[in-house]
Amino acid sequence: MTGVLVCDDQSLIRSALVGLIESSGSLTVVGEAGDGARAVELASRLRPDVVLMDIRMPGVDGIEATRRICADPALADTRVLILTTFEEDAYVLDALRAGASGFAGKGVEPERLVGIIEAVAAGEELLSPQATRALISRFVRPAARGGTPPELSELTARELEVLLLVAQGLSNDEIAERLVISPHTAKTHVNRTMTKVGAHDRAQLVILAYETGLLTPGG
Repeated sequence: MTGVLVCDDQSLIRSALVGLIESSGSLTVVGEAGDGARAVELASRLRPDVVLMDIRMPGVDGIEATRRICADPALADTRVLILTTFEEDAYVLDALRAGASGFAGKGVEPERLVGIIEAVAAGEELLSPQATRALISRFVRPAARGGTPPELSELTARELEVLLLVAQGLSNDEIAERLVISPHTAKTHVNRTMTKVGAHDRAQLVILAYETGLLTPGG
């Protein structure tokens, strides 16, 4: 069973989500939180597979709670899925920066939401690099090119190359083909790059490449 922590400050929505998850047959609710601080506390204690996170909550909001959860090495296997009514605004990009693995609108069909949670738990990408770049182009001002930015200074030349290819939307298999290396080696390069720059998800690599000027709109 995939364990889900449900975090929303509205008890009615929280109850509906709990009912949906428990009736799925493949998911189970391991805890509930009505604010971000409680979400972080329960995530640390319960180690859920997926945290279903609202953005706007009192005190510690969902974005900061996501940042704290994703920054905890003990929760490296925990994925955060943002559930929001703000699918197309800068909140989503902030959540991805914080380490969220994807997002779903609160108007999504129940069966679809169950499938999304299962996909997140399996480590699948919900938001493609192309979709991430579409968000970035609206809400992020890219840095000017010029030398290697400090954020990327620890990367080798090959890792910088891999970062750019990830940001351009290539899969591990496509990176392997482009660089004439094995898929396993490509995956290793991607994972090392993520570790060095502190990225929790491939979407964060896209954001980083854009914000540092490594990738430009249309690049």
